[in-house]
Amino acid sequence: MQRSILFITCAFITCAFIGTQVFAQSTLPAVDVTASQIETFIDALPKDRISDRPIRVVEVGGYKTGVYGVFRPQSLSGDAIRHETSVTEIYYMLEGSGTLVTGGSIAEEHQTGISPNTKTPNFAGTRIDNGVSRKVKPGDVVIIPGSVPHWWSSLDSDIRYLIFRPDPENLQTAR
Repeated sequence: MQRSILFITCAFITCAFIGTQVFAQSTLPAVDVTASQIETFIDALPKDRISDRPIRVVEVGGYKTGVYGVFRPQSLSGDAIRHETSVTEIYYMLEGSGTLVTGGSIAEEHQTGISPNTKTPNFAGTRIDNGVSRKVKPGDVVIIPGSVPHWWSSLDSDIRYLIFRPDPENLQTAR
């Protein structure tokens, strides 16, 4: 009985010590990105092309995560795309609406170069076949895992949105 109590006590002390060490090592300062900064940033993006640029990319304890501002004019819905990466994209719609298609396969897929964000290959094509289509509007969130094809098949207006990119491989450059 005493041996069991001693074992449980040692296990508890060891877990408490390890927990304290993990907490101490993973406690990083918070990074703020205010609504005003986001609005100013997206307002400054060019209005004659699709813009997807980093507002902030930060170290968060063993990996990075990025917050990107996007402006997409209605006249340029764009090609279907696929980024060959493990970086997930989380879209948060701010303004405008459109139809976003994810999954399936990209018709006439071809490599378009290297992503400036992750330094991995990008692919594009004319459309997505057999994907999931959904209408998105302000306040909606869509989570697109890395390497999943996605495509704005139509836009009802210019759109503005944020992309959050958690990066387990540390491919993004901190800014």
